[in-house]
Amino acid sequence: MRRLGISLVGLAMLLAGCGAAQQQAAQPSADRPRAARKFERIRPPAVAGLFYPREGKELSKLVDGLLANAEVVRLGKLRGLVCPHAGYEFCGSVAAAGYKQLQGRDVRTVIIMGPSHYTRFRGAALPDADAFATPLGAIGIVEWMGELAGQKQFAVDPSCEVERPGFWPQTGIDVHGLKDTPHTWEHSVEVQVPFVQRVLPQAEIMPVVLSVDADAAGVARVLSERLDDRTVLVASSDLSHYYPYETANRKDTACTTAICNLDIEAMQQQEACGKMPILVLLHIARQRHWTATLLKQCNSGDTAADKSRVVGYAAIAFCEPEYSHQDRKRLLEIARTTIKKAVHGDELPEPSAADIPAEFAQRRACFVTLREGGQLRGCIGSMLPQESLYSGVIHMARNAALNDFRFTPVRADEVNQLEIEISVLTIPQPLPFSSPKDLLDKLRPGVDGVVLRFGSKEATFLPQVWKELPDKEEFLTHLAAKADLFPSAWKTTEAKVLVYQVEAFQEKDER
Repeated sequence: MRRLGISLVGLAMLLAGCGAAQQQAAQPSADRPRAARKFERIRPPAVAGLFYPREGKELSKLVDGLLANAEVVRLGKLRGLVCPHAGYEFCGSVAAAGYKQLQGRDVRTVIIMGPSHYTRFRGAALPDADAFATPLGAIGIVEWMGELAGQKQFAVDPSCEVERPGFWPQTGIDVHGLKDTPHTWEHSVEVQVPFVQRVLPQAEIMPVVLSVDADAAGVARVLSERLDDRTVLVASSDLSHYYPYETANRKDTACTTAICNLDIEAMQQQEACGKMPILVLLHIARQRHWTATLLKQCNSGDTAADKSRVVGYAAIAFCEPEYSHQDRKRLLEIARTTIKKAVHGDELPEPSAADIPAEFAQRRACFVTLREGGQLRGCIGSMLPQESLYSGVIHMARNAALNDFRFTPVRADEVNQLEIEISVLTIPQPLPFSSPKDLLDKLRPGVDGVVLRFGSKEATFLPQVWKELPDKEEFLTHLAAKADLFPSAWKTTEAKVLVYQVEAFQEKDER
């Protein structure tokens, strides 16, 4: 039989990437509400004691501490996460950056998709169980899981070739007469469960292990039918494995870029061990017009001493946009109609409150960006909410076309060549920092729009600019130049920085 597991290169590296375990009898946590259901078939923990603590109190303290140190990011309606599945010592802070965003949300079901590390089968494997156990207690599996068994790709405990992980004797699991299944030893799903238990104590899970050759689009179609407003998808995955630190960073950035761009074709070329769960999530995200935001990225070289052979981790959030596909199309149409009228010198109507659709009546700050042939042609906006979104789009579209001092006014014969983008902003918040290095550490490329203030001068870059200027120092240096400041102005004590986030949409994506 072809080797299906991973080589044992030392316990520390296994925990940093893919695998080790020890069983602990599940005891309900004193501070976790007991489930009303009575569980009869409980999948026991396989990696308690190695990937995470075996004692409930210690595990609660660890997870709660990781969550307390994670930052809340302003996001829309959270629908999915990519989170790592290594030992908590190595990737716990990254996983917490994802699960922190679920705290306080009304989520009742978490579909956890993990890759198979120790078995070979085809499709999507469901466990023959009604609960998963960890040292925090048992968490129920959704009762409708069994209905998926008749769907293409899905099966309960399908036949599989098994190569037990090298740690199996340490688990204490009685293997006499045991029929190994894709879920028996799999850690990729299990390590997500304690985080779910701590941030969503009333939730249930739907665990699924995916084979390397599963049909991602087919699995996505089946799961998509089960999604509702109280369901979140989790794709469990580490990133690159066992490269030197700098090489891993380059590979992992390429991977997270593919994920955040919802680029299925590029993702298929990546090395993430959870590539299949991620691809399922990307298919659903593209179908439903979700957006992806990188929350945190690092590798085991950042959380442990050895930088010669590292494993990469990332937390990425998938959100349903605040504005629907139809809302976006309508706003973009308003912007284009405005520009056509403006370049012909036609007077623009000033809508009254009664004329503004309710969904666009809220005061919001926005920018309108114009490009022609991929090159910037105009960009004007407001940093603070001064008028309704409806009126703001009209005014900023006109000003971007006619009043951006960096460009000549748009001509009538150019309008059809313009590509329009609208960005709706959150209110900028001060970003405290103690040094230039601290500022660089706190900025989040692709997530934060940045305002640089220096005396009476001020300039901003939208988060989209990170794609053109991914290096943080270069980003801030160019921002200083935009504000007509000397290049290193951002390094001085007089510099003030504010950050904000946007929901951005372009015509080419909303057609």
